[in-house]
Amino acid sequence: MISVDDARTQIINELTVVDTEVVSLDLAHGRVLTEDVIARRTQPPSNMSAMDGFAVKAADTQSIPAQLKIIGEAPAGGSYEGIVQPGETVRIFTGGPLPEGTDSIVIQEDTDLGEDSQQEGYVEIREVTPVGHYVRPAGLDFKAGTIGLKANRRLSARDIGLLAAMNVPWITVRRKPRIAILSTGDELVRPGEPVGPNQIISSNSLLVAALIQQAGGEAIDLGIAKDNEVSLRQMAVGAQSADMLVTLGGASVGDHDLVQSVLGKEGLSVDFWRIAMRPGKPLMSGNLNGTPMLGMPGNPVSSMICSFLFLIPAIDTLLGLPPRRPPLSEAVIAHPIKENDQREDYLRARIIGETGGLPIVEMFQKQDSSMLSRLADADCLILRAPFASPLPAQSPVEIIQLRADYPDV
Repeated sequence: MISVDDARTQIINELTVVDTEVVSLDLAHGRVLTEDVIARRTQPPSNMSAMDGFAVKAADTQSIPAQLKIIGEAPAGGSYEGIVQPGETVRIFTGGPLPEGTDSIVIQEDTDLGEDSQQEGYVEIREVTPVGHYVRPAGLDFKAGTIGLKANRRLSARDIGLLAAMNVPWITVRRKPRIAILSTGDELVRPGEPVGPNQIISSNSLLVAALIQQAGGEAIDLGIAKDNEVSLRQMAVGAQSADMLVTLGGASVGDHDLVQSVLGKEGLSVDFWRIAMRPGKPLMSGNLNGTPMLGMPGNPVSSMICSFLFLIPAIDTLLGLPPRRPPLSEAVIAHPIKENDQREDYLRARIIGETGGLPIVEMFQKQDSSMLSRLADADCLILRAPFASPLPAQSPVEIIQLRADYPDV
């Protein structure tokens, strides 16, 4: 058996970054930018008002109160085209461009247009206003010709907003890696299909597909191969156009675990098989006629943990990004925990409280890797290193929090 770290390194070292494509901005969220993006306009394009009020020459407000003649207005989307002279002002609204001859904004709350104003058509200024007050200068956000976003960045919703403001309708991104998923086993049927007395619903293929999509890949479901050589060989042909093949089940040592033996006849070369971890020990990595392959265990908990540790970093690598690892944080265990054996352990647990700013976690007593209900109930995984010593209650432990936003895209 090899370690988790060695397995991850071997997997990602065998991968090649996928090519690029051009997409419209409305399809760009979560995609990986491959070129620096240059702003096509200046934002704001001219000096703009940040508030509703009056555009003034600051020198006219140094003796308070001051009476200024209102000669026009500058709404957002419009402008005042004349030149404002000393003693004059223009009514202005948020986003309106400053008229020529003005250099500051007096906000509406610091003025009086009512009975206290001495003359009709004038406004009384009640506060001294410095130059540039409530003015957004041209280019405050960005200027045309400058780099707005650099390459090799996964685009967030905030990035999409910036690109739109930069007037960029199309961008070049990494193509979504195509990950083919092939489930195996006579016992499996799809959700909603008739279920025989000795069959179960295929759940981990949908779990893995969801993680692939969340990580920025495209999941291709090849279906469920039966436990015979012909079925497995025929269905594996669908992986030829994929960037990676993921098999679920059939990678262990049982008489019906055919993945390694059958696909070996079709050109599969195996880099390693079996990892010192629990759950997920019978994980296989190899290459099927030029297509990288991950042979995952059939139990759904094992599939999820192997996806966190190996598949998500592989998708990152295909996208040209640094491979992520599940984010570790510190917690406190609520009860004693026994020593560990030679395998790295990922224990399903829930958070039951807090102490000293750290979550208090409680491990589920049943850790069977087929139990999806425990997986759905879990808030975190407790990570136990190989040969870890026993721990008393209230000891610190490392956890992987199972947040809804992991992987964060």
